[in-house]
Formats: sequence, C-alpha cells, structure tokens
Amino acid sequence: MDKSLRIGFFVTCLVNTMRPNVALASIKLLEKEGCEVFVPEAQTCCGQPAFNNGDNATTRDIALQLLDTFDNCDYLVAPSGSCLGMIKKHYPELFKDDPSNLKKAQALSDKSYEILTFLNEILNIKIDQEFNASVTYHDSCSGLRELGIKKQPRELLSQVKGLDLIEMEYTEVCCGFGGTFCVKFPDISTSLVTDKVENISNTKADVLLSGDLGCLMNIAGRCQRMGKKVRCYHTVEVLAGMASLPAIGEGIK
Repeated sequence: MDKSLRIGFFVTCLVNTMRPNVALASIKLLEKEGCEVFVPEAQTCCGQPAFNNGDNATTRDIALQLLDTFDNCDYLVAPSGSCLGMIKKHYPELFKDDPSNLKKAQALSDKSYEILTFLNEILNIKIDQEFNASVTYHDSCSGLRELGIKKQPRELLSQVKGLDLIEMEYTEVCCGFGGTFCVKFPDISTSLVTDKVENISNTKADVLLSGDLGCLMNIAGRCQRMGKKVRCYHTVEVLAGMASLPAIGEGIK
C-alpha cells in the first residue's frame, strides 16, 4: 500500500503529561514508514473520564472538538487502546440521536487506530531492533475487549532480536487501574494490581510491556511498593529502540 499517509497523532493526556517518550517513539516508527505525521495543538482529552462517570453532555462537547481537530487526516493514530476505544467505539454512541454529528463521529471512528494495530495491520512494519531481555506482556482491558488487540503486539515483538517473551498467567485479567475505577474502588483496585504483580514476578521476566500507559503506571507503582525489580515500558519504546530512558515508575516510593 501507499505509505505516504497523513497521520493525525493523538498524544493522549497521560502520555503528554507523564511519558512523552511514548509519543516520540510512536512518531519515529510512523515516519520510518514514510508517513507524514502531524500533532494538532488543539487536541485535548478524548472525554473518557467524563463518559465513564455518566457526564455525556461534557463528553459530547469534548468529542465535537476532537472531530473538528482530526478532520483533515487519512488516519488518527494513538498509543492507547483505552483512548482509542473511546473514539472508535463510544463516539458513535454519543451521537446516535444526532444524524449530522453521528456521520462525522463514524467517519473518525472508521479511520482511527491504536498504534500497535496500525503498525502491524495497516503498515505491516518490519522491526529491526535489539532488546536483550526477558519480557512479559499485559493485555489491557480496553485494547483487548473493545479493539481486539492481542496478537498485534506479540507479532511485532517477535521481530525484536534478543527479546524473550514469557507469557504470564492471567495476562488478560484487569490490572485494577480502570481510569477513575482505582479512585472509586481503591481496595478492589489494589487487590487486582497486587495479583497482577505476583503473576508478573512469577515469570521471572526482567521487563513488563503493555500498550496502555495507565496500566503501566499502575503496575509499575505497585511493583515499586512491593519491592519487585521489574522494569516497565510501553511497547513502542522497545519497537523504536527508545527504551534507554529510566523505566516507567522508577523512583516511585
């Protein structure tokens, strides 16, 4: 396919504020394939926090701004199954009784992709990187259940020289983050992430990878507090050869 595509890159709130390296790694991979990548300054939140808490009016306002912001691109790509699930699955639901905006929401949904899926299925990218470590992989809830992200990251990682993927037990079980879920139900959240960390530790892997920064931050923080020496990275950081920075959560007490 013609890879000279105009990609509107949706940074996401967490990546913008907590781990810009994820955005830089994503853009590096896209530009390597000849894509023209632009990052609209007008972009804001996808609206998921408001949506998850039942504030559909605010969510629609946020969505309308995003629909206009990413109107002029071949694809919208984001490094988060959670945010992409919101745009791809829930934006059309928000405007089901608004035919004019429903058409725009569906058009954006149809051209929106999570980064690992886009690299694997649309660009069919070939990875030429080395990462000498044993890793395990956490399947985030939104990416897995809303977008069907499972084989895509594993197929990409299989191309990385020196990388040994060790699957953990219950890899598809929630880590307990869930956006505002961890605030509303802290005891349940802590129990879930504790189980997740134990499953990670049982693999003896050096590194945890995933495709959602929220999950990675939650797990990394719990690893630190439980004294588990596991480094956490977003998958694109490894695929782009940009996992040389301190791991996510290093220094958390």
